[in-house]
Amino acid sequence: MPVQAKRGPSERGPFRAEHVRSGDPYELSNGHPVYCAPTGGRASGPNHLGSSVVGWDPAVQEAGVDTGYALGPGTLRAPDVAVGNVPDRPGWVKGVPELAIEYADVGQDEEKLQQKIADLLAAGTKLLWVVRLNGPRRVEVHEPRRKARVVLPGQLLSAPGILKNAVPVEALYERSEAEKATLTNLLQRRGYEDLDAVLAAGREEGREEGREEGREEGILDGKRDALRRVLDRRGLRLTKAAAAKISSCRSERELDGWLDRALVASTTAEVFRRAGR
Repeated sequence: MPVQAKRGPSERGPFRAEHVRSGDPYELSNGHPVYCAPTGGRASGPNHLGSSVVGWDPAVQEAGVDTGYALGPGTLRAPDVAVGNVPDRPGWVKGVPELAIEYADVGQDEEKLQQKIADLLAAGTKLLWVVRLNGPRRVEVHEPRRKARVVLPGQLLSAPGILKNAVPVEALYERSEAEKATLTNLLQRRGYEDLDAVLAAGREEGREEGREEGREEGILDGKRDALRRVLDRRGLRLTKAAAAKISSCRSERELDGWLDRALVASTTAEVFRRAGR
């Protein structure tokens, strides 16, 4: 079972959020500095994948990576991935993300992680997922005032009121699953439910174009036949050149002009003369 969060230090430390600069390898918990080591290679890739999957969910307007949240005067926390409350302005963000995601790999300081979870949930974060990359892959789900639970590969993670779509556990660390989930999210942002809906729309558009082309070709064929019939009835000889010109013509306007002249012309050449001659 996941280790439950411990309470923070009872004595407030001397540091405040304004003492930490962007890029410093520290967070704060109740005024005490918390060193944050650089992310290893195995965690950095999944971190990027997870931010893409949840960030492009149709219900999400704001998402960020390593966003610093000033939870109070002496508490500054930066989840690996944050959803909600990621404003486009400099400085630490006041408040909390709705959903936070943390990636834990070999060497994770468990006590520090649990304190971070406690700080975020106590400040108002609704949901926090811990993606475990060491040992059997799994995701621990933390919520305020509820016992943590584990979600395994092959199962779905839901975030009601935050994400529209449930997230497959594997989509938070496997590229192929992350691509599928992200593609679905992007399509839904464009009004398509999924890839099948896009393909169906393309087929229908193609059929409609085909029907339109068929109607246009039918009109042209009718005018070509009418022109040939008028020329025949009036005894105007249809030369090979004239027959080829009629068959290749795809302009209703030009066919109409030839037909008008065929009614009064005395020679075939007059029918196909150029305007102004």
